[in-house]
Amino acid sequence: MSFESDNTASVHPSILAAIVRAGEVRSASYGSDPWTRQLMPRFSELFEAEVAVHPVLTGTAANALALSELTPSWGAVLCHSGAHVLTDECGSAGYLGGGLTLVPLEGEHGKITATAVEKWLSTRRSGDPHQAPASTVSISQPTERGTVYTLEEIAALGAVCNAHEILLHMDGARFANALASVGCTPAEMTWKRGVDMLSFGATKNGAFAAEAVIDFRVICGNDLLYRRIRAGQLLSKMRLVSAQLLAYVSEGLWLKLAARANEAAVQISAVLAGLPHTHIIHPVQANAVFVEMPRDTAERLYAAGFKFFHRMSPTGNLYRLVTSHDTTAQELGKFLRTLIRTDAGGARQQFN
Repeated sequence: MSFESDNTASVHPSILAAIVRAGEVRSASYGSDPWTRQLMPRFSELFEAEVAVHPVLTGTAANALALSELTPSWGAVLCHSGAHVLTDECGSAGYLGGGLTLVPLEGEHGKITATAVEKWLSTRRSGDPHQAPASTVSISQPTERGTVYTLEEIAALGAVCNAHEILLHMDGARFANALASVGCTPAEMTWKRGVDMLSFGATKNGAFAAEAVIDFRVICGNDLLYRRIRAGQLLSKMRLVSAQLLAYVSEGLWLKLAARANEAAVQISAVLAGLPHTHIIHPVQANAVFVEMPRDTAERLYAAGFKFFHRMSPTGNLYRLVTSHDTTAQELGKFLRTLIRTDAGGARQQFN
């Protein structure tokens, strides 16, 4: 019974079936197959604009390829200090980007603001070759803290980027969870708010191994085609990735799965918020809950068979729980029933 990560979740049956169908036949290699050829028109329809779609296997590959495409080797990428591209991808963006620099900015609940970007830019000396010029801003949607940028926040960042001729990248490893939370269209959350390139994730939300770089720029070069093969991401049997992506967005499956995961997180947070001695650290807006709770409470949950991460914090009692598309009502019910608190008098209360 895992709340460690949505990476531990199962592959959705519809996506498994799509892989099987694509794998049962012979087809052209390296993206010349019918499935991959459908991606551009299908995603252009989904995003209400002509887009280029570059399937890859991992979110790290998608981020590194996107940032290396948007940023020259001497440029700087501004991101949150807790951003996945900075803390969890082993410098892959800098590696593929020929040495580009990742610059951390601080911000509450995992977000950076247009004001923070403007402030950082004000400290730079224009045209000074001793300083890496800002070329790209990268935001995670949802953030690594489980919060979601509002459309107004994205638009403000897009406006700053546009004013300073900087490009805007969105790490959408859990993009569907953000959409399900906000309730808008993919276009409204991306290019209509100034996003130039999106790392589109599916693996965490029901796919086997399927991500993509979505390029919204009107004038698209072919550089990503070359970058992708140099990164080892041009697959000979690309149809097995493309089939997953097509099944993922078919009939709104991706949003249904994300909404299910989000709702499970909301239910967990509602019970936790009602307990004394516990504190929800960040607003629960997607499928992650960050909570400070007594260690003995966490130990009882571990003993009952639940898995979730203990995070570093000043108190030592911070935990992260991540729900998934396949979090069952039975698992959720058992978790909530197992939550025990110790009140000031030492009495224990079982939540039913």
